[in-house]
Amino acid sequence: MADVLLLHHALGQTPSFHAFADELRAAGHNVVAPDAFDGRTFGDLDEGLAYAREIGFDQVRERGVRAADGLPDWLVYIGISMGAMAAQQLAQTRPGAAGAVLVSSAIPLGEFAETWPDAVPLQIHGTDADPFFVGEGDIEAAHELVAGADDAELFMYPGDSHLLVEVDPNPDDPNIRLVTDRVLEFLRRV
Repeated sequence: MADVLLLHHALGQTPSFHAFADELRAAGHNVVAPDAFDGRTFGDLDEGLAYAREIGFDQVRERGVRAADGLPDWLVYIGISMGAMAAQQLAQTRPGAAGAVLVSSAIPLGEFAETWPDAVPLQIHGTDADPFFVGEGDIEAAHELVAGADDAELFMYPGDSHLLVEVDPNPDDPNIRLVTDRVLEFLRRV
């Protein structure tokens, strides 16, 4: 059983996000899922990103980082898209990280720390035609992180979906099940 801090994407805490968190809980993991958007959700990525800009991306990231205050040190940080910023920062800078899972996002080394911490397992997920993950360079950061970690996996999936755990608008995407299964396996071994 792992203790998990799960940080949401730019759509907010959608039903699919809650379903993902519930699936982790059903497997016996303790999941804390703070809401950086104060209850707001969006059906469109552009709307969610506009709201994040309004709040300020640094403020959204900082809300995720502050969510770890008072939680045990031995946490697995899981961040989906925008939530990966805080998850990665916490995994690289907060002592005692048990592991990190970054979905559809990765930040270059040097942004939060110069290296990936020793003995902190890492798993990264993305699609091979994601306009953000591949098109905006996160894939290069993902390769850099994986190369610098002792225990790391990078999983690439076919397609252009950015929100790999979001059923709506991707109800038939087989990647959703595969990502969830791989995250559950990761949590079993950390």
